[in-house]
Amino acid sequence: MNSPLLSLSRRVRRTPFSHRVTDAGVKAYTVYNHMRLPTVFESIEADYHHLKRHVQVWDVACERQVEIRGPDAAKLAQYLSPRDLSRMADDQCYYLPMIDENGGMLNDPVFLKAGTNDAGNRYWISIADSDVLYWVKGMANGLGLDVDVFEPDVSPLAVQGPKADALMSRVFGKTVHDIRFFRHKTLTFEGHSFIVARSGYSKQGGYEIYVEDSSLGEPLWDALFAAGEDLNVRAGCPNLIERIEAGILSYGNDMTIENTPYEAGLGRFCNAPADIDFIGKSALYNAKHPHQQIRGLLIQGQPVPPCTEPWVIDAAGVQVGQITSAMWSPDLNANIGIGMIHTSHRNKGTSLTLHTPDGERRAEVTSLPFELPATA
Repeated sequence: MNSPLLSLSRRVRRTPFSHRVTDAGVKAYTVYNHMRLPTVFESIEADYHHLKRHVQVWDVACERQVEIRGPDAAKLAQYLSPRDLSRMADDQCYYLPMIDENGGMLNDPVFLKAGTNDAGNRYWISIADSDVLYWVKGMANGLGLDVDVFEPDVSPLAVQGPKADALMSRVFGKTVHDIRFFRHKTLTFEGHSFIVARSGYSKQGGYEIYVEDSSLGEPLWDALFAAGEDLNVRAGCPNLIERIEAGILSYGNDMTIENTPYEAGLGRFCNAPADIDFIGKSALYNAKHPHQQIRGLLIQGQPVPPCTEPWVIDAAGVQVGQITSAMWSPDLNANIGIGMIHTSHRNKGTSLTLHTPDGERRAEVTSLPFELPATA
């Protein structure tokens, strides 16, 4: 049976790496922030094993940046999130929830300082899949702040996997080893300066290179592949199995604007002091004790089918939640999933019934991330 194809147009933008991704044998795309995001190269399971053992280069240019710069940049940045930004160092990256006036999740970006000059701070919000640019522009205008808000020509390229350090040091020098987790440095490639962060959408270790100037995308891609030939470098993409194992959430899938940070398990990032103002402050305060929360599930039986729509979770015939991500884990030799579960049934070890497209399955609540065997 033939699968539907993705119809491309200017609305679904190419990335600076699209030609190289095509040459590498991408099999499919999804749309993310109005851009192409490669999704499969060999197969999900083959890419999973390769990611855990070698090194991959990912076209994640769809992680668009929203730049905030100007005298009031710090004030606007803080107003967008309940996470305290007052102690943020110049080389730090923060994972944070962005919320609306009702305390609902708008995005869960990586937020970083991209520099400071006489005009004030310069920040980048490296966004998940939602139209943050227009929200931030509206906030800046509505609050009458002295800032510029725009999408810069910055396209992240990720290098992920246990051999990422070796590959990155060959291209950028041994200084990469000095970058701490969720920190960044400005490094040079062929006379051009890029911000390089130790971060990425996997738990295998690696970096994200913030490529300023689209024309430099292909030369950098080629340099990484030339330097990594003996490291078994391959093109890759965020892997569904690995991200579920790691408990990495997908905005728009595992959580939406209907969920608060507390429901999404992000309450620890809602730490702004009482004297700091941010959008949705009073609503978020009233949401500290959620009636449902994100949990992991171990699912019995043979490999589950793709979870393209939420599956109902019930206890004694009463719906107590839904699962939004599920996949067979080779290293756990089990089906694993991420779901939003009522607090009455969220405790580890609770037995539930999951309704999948191929029938009912028994499932057991567990914590995130999943506990992998030591040899995995």
